[in-house]
Amino acid sequence: MSANIAELEKRRAASKMGGGQKRIDAQHAKGRLTARERIDILLDEGSFEELDAYVEHNCTDFGMAEQKIPGDGVVTGSGTINGRLVYVYSQDFTVFGGSLSEAHAMKICKVMDNAMKVGAPVIGLNDSGGARIQEGVASLGGYAEVFQRNVLASGVVPQISLIMGPCAGGAVYSPAMTDFIFMVKDSSYMFVTGPDVVKTVTNEVVTQEELGGAVSHTTKSGVADNAFENDIEALLSVRDFFDYLPENNRTGVPERPTEDPWDRMEPSLDTLIPPSANQPYDMHELIRKTVDEGDFFEVQPTHAANIIIGFGRIEGRTVGIVANQPMVLAGVLDINSSRKAARFVRFCDAFEIPILTFVDVPGFLPGTAQEYGGIIKHGAKLLFAYAEATVPKITVITRKAYGGAYDVMASKHLRGDLNYAWPTAEIAVMGAKGAVEIIFRGLGPEEIAEKTKEYEDRFANPFVAASKGFIDEVIYPHSTRKRIALGLRKLRNKGLENPWKKHDNIPL
Repeated sequence: MSANIAELEKRRAASKMGGGQKRIDAQHAKGRLTARERIDILLDEGSFEELDAYVEHNCTDFGMAEQKIPGDGVVTGSGTINGRLVYVYSQDFTVFGGSLSEAHAMKICKVMDNAMKVGAPVIGLNDSGGARIQEGVASLGGYAEVFQRNVLASGVVPQISLIMGPCAGGAVYSPAMTDFIFMVKDSSYMFVTGPDVVKTVTNEVVTQEELGGAVSHTTKSGVADNAFENDIEALLSVRDFFDYLPENNRTGVPERPTEDPWDRMEPSLDTLIPPSANQPYDMHELIRKTVDEGDFFEVQPTHAANIIIGFGRIEGRTVGIVANQPMVLAGVLDINSSRKAARFVRFCDAFEIPILTFVDVPGFLPGTAQEYGGIIKHGAKLLFAYAEATVPKITVITRKAYGGAYDVMASKHLRGDLNYAWPTAEIAVMGAKGAVEIIFRGLGPEEIAEKTKEYEDRFANPFVAASKGFIDEVIYPHSTRKRIALGLRKLRNKGLENPWKKHDNIPL
């Protein structure tokens, strides 16, 4: 017995040391934590229970039979975040550069299978040099096994990826299929092919950071959702973020106590809309003054900033928020903002998170770049997402709601449950001047001005839409939180189902 206990302690110690002290020191020298240190920060203290700590690879080629380290480059198991169950895997760069072998992949698959069985979220901490070349196709097969589970888990349990080091080649596709991707600035990167291959094939000279760094992916490509300064900030932010998410698609949103009164009035919102229709204002102010304690976790804040997405709470319960941002491109819808919001709406719908939409949209962005880029299909993604969503949907139009963009932004016609407008709302096919110039072609400047005033008086208000039942009520801005809270209470037991289908065919 004592010999077995000694062997157990020896193997545990070997597993915990990973690739050895020298490689641990090298990881620290890059400003990165080790796989186990990351888990310790992410999870509640003492909650982590490891699985498969003694698993080793079975490769015998290229001298690999003599190079075996318990755990094989990934730490897997489960624990809790603020008392709620989560499954985790954390790749260990100190062991074979975190490269994925068949055994490494099977460890990740086991964690994902267990998460699906019990209905718990999965968080992957990615820090890997890619497929383990010595294993060849077995390694590639391992990746595909992980991909298959990502797909089956999609919409069933939340999946979060943290990119905390290299993530290249086939390794990028697993994070790409998860719900949210967080990166670390100057420390993590994602790309299908690295700078050397890019230079060979296209003659472009580019650094790793420019090609696939955190800033590139959170501003230009939109592949990643948020970028953080270091490992610790990223892990602590994910702990906060995790609190907004349901455990699975059947449990409903989490609830936490709040002392923020549900009927709190915000008189400052009565003066939020500027006197001039062309003057911008910050939609963040409305969001933060509506949600509990002003607590709003924004997703993709630096990509397609003309639309805002993120999570807040009303009466302690999570809501997903989509809002046009007049401060950026006047809040216009374009390719990037449509894609960004569409995916977020579909996530909320998949996990029964009510959707709150604040509208101030002048329309879709015109131009050849948008048309050639496929704005018609990309804009249709957002339309499709809102139309298929069966969760509670509450919409507040604050100012402009013009043209097809009015329809797209969770209008009553797309099964909006409660559609409110502020007295400053303007709901029309287009702005008054443009409309008059089309309706009354050939008129002089004075007549155009007169007709424009007439059009504004007739349509630059919410009452025409309200008279047709497209707006349920014109509300005072200061009462917005109260109206939303009451609406969400009423809609808590909403029942709505789409027709049976194998799956829909969203315009991709």
